[in-house]
Amino acid sequence: MTSSFAHLSLSCFSPSNLHLSSQTKPPKPVLLMRPQRVITATISEKSPPAQPAPPEKPSKLPVRDIPGDYGLPLIGPWKDRQDYFYNQGTDEFFKSRIQKYQSTVYRTNMPPGPFISFRSNVIALLDGKSFPALFDTEKVEKRDVFTGTYMPSTDLTGGYRILSYLDPSEPNHAKLKKLVFFILSSRRDHIIPGFHTSYVEMFEALEAEIAAKGKASLSGPNDAAAFNFLGRAFFGVNPSETKLGTDGPTIIVLWVLFQLHPIISLGLPRLIEDPLLHTFSLPPFLIKQGYNRLYDFFFENSSPILDHAETTLGLARDEACHNVLFATCFNTFGGMKIFFPSMLKLVGRAGAKLHLDLAREIRSAVKSGGVGMAAMESMPLMKSVVYEALRIEPPVPAQYAKAKRDFVIESHDEAFLVKEGEMLFGYQPLATKDPNIFDRAEEFVPDRFVGEEGEKLLKHVFWSNGPETESPTIENKQCAGKEFVVFISRLLLVELFLRYDSFDIDGTTDVVVTSLKPASF
Repeated sequence: MTSSFAHLSLSCFSPSNLHLSSQTKPPKPVLLMRPQRVITATISEKSPPAQPAPPEKPSKLPVRDIPGDYGLPLIGPWKDRQDYFYNQGTDEFFKSRIQKYQSTVYRTNMPPGPFISFRSNVIALLDGKSFPALFDTEKVEKRDVFTGTYMPSTDLTGGYRILSYLDPSEPNHAKLKKLVFFILSSRRDHIIPGFHTSYVEMFEALEAEIAAKGKASLSGPNDAAAFNFLGRAFFGVNPSETKLGTDGPTIIVLWVLFQLHPIISLGLPRLIEDPLLHTFSLPPFLIKQGYNRLYDFFFENSSPILDHAETTLGLARDEACHNVLFATCFNTFGGMKIFFPSMLKLVGRAGAKLHLDLAREIRSAVKSGGVGMAAMESMPLMKSVVYEALRIEPPVPAQYAKAKRDFVIESHDEAFLVKEGEMLFGYQPLATKDPNIFDRAEEFVPDRFVGEEGEKLLKHVFWSNGPETESPTIENKQCAGKEFVVFISRLLLVELFLRYDSFDIDGTTDVVVTSLKPASF
């Protein structure tokens, strides 16, 4: 998942992997989350033996040397970092080089560079055809590349390399991913009621603030609702009623900042921000006390999950708990923090006609049987809106992988030979707005994925570190909670339009709600 927060730019959701030794503490159970749909993978204790790679078919496209260069050591990565954060900004950084090289595949450096990372060189994949090479685990390795060209200290995760940093070839990957699947499946009956309770609280808080001030920032209420929902749904407790109180979201944001500060901008002046965030790693001990409070919350309230990890999966209880914390706070809470406001911003800007169409569809579908899976499957427009929001503003914008062997990558017009050991990077917001694949690619088109032809386009939606038409398994790196994220995003729209006819928003980065019009039919 970079992480869900990386879009803040801090990232379900979702992600890549790491490299160190497996653990520095005795093993213990780990937790993550499982999709609502049935996972079709073979869930065996041992990963299947590696099969020899099938011979690669020669490309029919002309093979071109990969354009671009990395510049001088130290200077090249530093210069590209200045362009990425300050001189150009992220989107222009990539688009200007596409124009310069007349190619959507080229060489560049990715932040942070020295002195946090000395392996900044990447091959950028910036179109919808080349981008899926990042998911092919026969050709690429996903070890220690979750956050990109550097890896945060394991002191921030209890001394363990967390699931997001493991390659599927590593033994603990299957165990930890199965733990996530277990959490999602064993607690599935608590998701809808937990979500309803938590987001009714959010709507009531927004209504009260709008009544008092005429507007309300979505950020704080959404953070509180997201964390309380995850506590209720997966651990059977409202975090705000425990020793953790209401501090959970604030601690999580600071903890994530310590992991992602090399690749984010907080909007500070360059002379302050670049040396502070992008040149040296922040010391983990500064966040240790807060992290220990989070750990204690999960350890005290995850006994059934940790028992399963320990007795069934053979994981150490401590390691399992650190993974449960990471999956809940970094992957899932991070995704909800970033994506929910993004989706509501897009829907809010789309206007009253879309709101009325969604309200009618949702209310008609739940009229007889209430809110449930069957009802939501009969809401094609609502489902399309969620997919379109995930296409336009994916919560995990960047993916990384390292080539296991020499192979050929194809863009729409050309082919490129990638050498073993080279780092591949994909910036998803360009890949999922590829005009060769999507009409009006830059626009939010609510009904884009409605109908048979619309559904065919789902294979080009990659927010989960894999195509939307595929499912997470223990053999791949697709987000374990892929179906869960889609489901709760749909739930948010259902809860919203059961309660309101329409709403108005303002702002770009901080989404501000200026009106909520109560349901009238």
